[in-house]
Amino acid sequence: MRKLNVTELNRISIDEFKQTGKIPLVVVLDNVRSLNNIGSVFRTSDAFLVDAVYLCGISSIPPHPEIHKTALGAEYSVNWRYFEDTVDAVNNLKENDYTVFSLEQAEKSIMLNDLQLSAGKKYAVVLGNEVKGVQQSVIDICHGCVEIPQFGTKHSLNVSIAGGIVIWEFFYKLNNM
Repeated sequence: MRKLNVTELNRISIDEFKQTGKIPLVVVLDNVRSLNNIGSVFRTSDAFLVDAVYLCGISSIPPHPEIHKTALGAEYSVNWRYFEDTVDAVNNLKENDYTVFSLEQAEKSIMLNDLQLSAGKKYAVVLGNEVKGVQQSVIDICHGCVEIPQFGTKHSLNVSIAGGIVIWEFFYKLNNM
């Protein structure tokens, strides 16, 4: 077995990416403070054809060298939008017929592996601040919460890791309907 080099991977250009069909998913970053986490979410969103990333509150926006360090250019391929208030972002999504979930451990949260998605619907998932999680005011207006099952002594994940798991699950489920 031989490792492939970059030229053998047949990556598409940013222009080709912009023309490629996306999964009906928007990732909302609720006051994510780490520029590396923001960049990682962009990079994962590029890999799995996420429609857009919404940056809210204290979340920094591109262009920024620290975002670029982990995004590796995905901040140019993935559509993004900034909202001063995450509540406004969620309300905007709901007005545009998105079903919006917060990724949070909450009463009546749905385990990610049990989440049922419907063909033809649009979805958004809110990822929260590294310390405080998703704001309660945001949870209150979402359609529900999803939770990543965890089995060890820790019951939290880094926001970019959690985002990667959730984005993959949505990509997998939306492409296998």
